[in-house]
Amino acid sequence: MKAFKLENEPKIESGFKTPDHYFENFSAKVLQQLPKEEPKVISIFQKKKIVIMMVAAILIVALMIPILNTYSNKTKELDSATLENYLTEQSNMTQYDLISELQPEDINKMKTTVVLEDKTVEDILATNSNLEHLILE
Repeated sequence: MKAFKLENEPKIESGFKTPDHYFENFSAKVLQQLPKEEPKVISIFQKKKIVIMMVAAILIVALMIPILNTYSNKTKELDSATLENYLTEQSNMTQYDLISELQPEDINKMKTTVVLEDKTVEDILATNSNLEHLILE
């Protein structure tokens, strides 16, 4: 095979040529063709309108918080009297059914943990109008 030398071969010229001084004036021509940027004008009234709307939203939220708290606090805990009345009226269990469900360990715990003073017993008996009913049970 023959030695291949690029320097000696005829060169093909490209069909494209840049005009003289094209890149020297290129940036100036591009800047002239661009539209001039004008700063965006925001009126003072529009800024005030946004600020007023933000203040109004904050005031509405601030005024709604106490109102919501008062409505949520209306759900109170059931007191023991209400719960006891409900159970006595709605329950099908009698006190004898409850006693039969108690285990001997539970009864012993009640005896050791519940200590009634004489004055407390006297107060209960004095204020209770259904004394005969309690004695019969």
